[in-house]
Amino acid sequence: MVELEKRYSIPHPSPGTIYPILTSLKKSGLIKSIGEGKRDKKLYSITEKGLKYLEEHKEELREALELVEKFKEFSNLGGRELAKVVKDILDSIDKLSEEQKEALAFEISEFTRRVRLILLGEIPRREKDVRD
Repeated sequence: MVELEKRYSIPHPSPGTIYPILTSLKKSGLIKSIGEGKRDKKLYSITEKGLKYLEEHKEELREALELVEKFKEFSNLGGRELAKVVKDILDSIDKLSEEQKEALAFEISEFTRRVRLILLGEIPRREKDVRD
């Protein structure tokens, strides 16, 4: 799980996410348990059936890995923080005053406008950093 986090810059996946996937892959015959590693961690190996499956689905795998790389880059640009802010907004939306909602709507509109300009190749003038 640590390797997934390092390699793909994804948050540390929980055992509750990973182990059901491993169990499903094992039941399907795509991987097999090959013993125990350090600190009683299970080790898995891909089977011949698993290799054949990967070969048959290599285009989908390539596309999935490209998407993972894009998410990694997005995360490095602040995407993880952006996702946290969106979650904070969703958690707080029903507690905001109308004035707060209006201010939030304005900021979201400005943010999306500026991002679209950047994506079009126009670099908008940066406002003085609030921290300055």
